[in-house]
Amino acid sequence: MNKKDKSEEINEMIPEEQEILDGQDLESDLNRRQGEIRSTEEQLQEDLNKEKDKFLRLFAEFENYKKRTTKERMDLFKTAGQEVIVALLPIMDDFDRALKEISKSTDKELFKGVDLISNKFKETLKSKGLQEITTKEGDTFDAEVHDAITQIPAPHKKLKGKIIDVVEKGFKLGDKIIRHPKVVVGN
Repeated sequence: MNKKDKSEEINEMIPEEQEILDGQDLESDLNRRQGEIRSTEEQLQEDLNKEKDKFLRLFAEFENYKKRTTKERMDLFKTAGQEVIVALLPIMDDFDRALKEISKSTDKELFKGVDLISNKFKETLKSKGLQEITTKEGDTFDAEVHDAITQIPAPHKKLKGKIIDVVEKGFKLGDKIIRHPKVVVGN
């Protein structure tokens, strides 16, 4: 059958048959279009999920960056004055030596004046977070905290492996040791 014959056949059909054929064509066309709409909708949903995932990852990365920089900034503030404080520690040592020598003299007013200045200086550094590491004779030597400058024979058996003398005080700034106490250890 050629095209002309088919068109004549369709024209010869009764109108009810024509409506059924037109309805079937419409229905198949409608099903095809619904399938296209579903696949387009699925594609859009998939694209939306990808973008949501990308957004969440970017947001999490940014939050991690904020936390890291905040922590770095806090660490910087804690130890910002470390260089200045380390430079001032020898001056504090000089005050201690001066007080020791002045206490031997008879001029008590001079001792009181230097002592006041020394205390004010120490309190200022303490307010900035400086803490003295307390080390005394008889303490157990700890290589993590103490800096052994020499070993000498222990005067008593009890002092073997222990600190015999503290040559220089140690200090911490916050939780960080900025100067280890220099000690003499008995062997």
